[in-house]
Amino acid sequence: MTHHRTVWAMALGVMFYGQAMAEKTSIQAIEEYRAMLADGNPADLFEAKGEDLWKQKRGPKNASLEQCDLGKGPGVIKGAFVELPRYFADVGTVQDLESRIVTCMAKLQGFDAAQIAKTPFGQGEMANVTALATYVAAESKGLRFNLPQNHAMEKAYYEVGKRMFFQRGGTHDFSCASCHGEEGKRIRLQDLPNLTKNPGDGVGFAAWPAYRVSNGQMWSMQLRLNDCFRQQRFPYPEFGSEVLTALSTYLGVNAKGAASAVPTVKR
Repeated sequence: MTHHRTVWAMALGVMFYGQAMAEKTSIQAIEEYRAMLADGNPADLFEAKGEDLWKQKRGPKNASLEQCDLGKGPGVIKGAFVELPRYFADVGTVQDLESRIVTCMAKLQGFDAAQIAKTPFGQGEMANVTALATYVAAESKGLRFNLPQNHAMEKAYYEVGKRMFFQRGGTHDFSCASCHGEEGKRIRLQDLPNLTKNPGDGVGFAAWPAYRVSNGQMWSMQLRLNDCFRQQRFPYPEFGSEVLTALSTYLGVNAKGAASAVPTVKR
């Protein structure tokens, strides 16, 4: 008799639990899942590695990156991430965070920028670039995006990025806007933010770099955009591609006023 009562109690418990879960929206459940993952975010390890790499003397010139100019003056890190991509006079073009870090690695430390650009994400010096980007970005956590749009090239990159965002193509006739161009869209039970405007604090552009739990990797913004191209069935753009920088400029300008939450944790 006791055994039957126990089984009945367990069945009731499962039923009530299932009912409670059904009453939750999918987004609430996902947010709870993310909150649990964020407690001890593995991205902290990449951030710590990046800080060590920033201060460590490395490369053919045996120098650190502490004099790297990310747009706010040599050595100034805080606040730089939320103003990138931007125009840099020393290279005569617009650069995002990762591309700028590689420029500093080449100029200050003597690394071969072209060789780094050819290295797959997560390997060799490219893995170090991701860690460095995580550290730099984390130093602006909570600050609000305010990308400069004063230089003619910054404005041009925004317009090119906008065009790329809406350009359809590939075997599935997709564009970035297919998923992120309007309100109320979802994929795999997750809401897709509308990236044609400010999606809110810590959403979209304000959420990367991020740690991907599903594959145990730290993803930079360039890698995130590359994965979007993969899902559109397009070839990957090269590291530092003008296409990636233009898209980042468009997304970053649209995120004006949003608070950065990086490094975040993703499914």
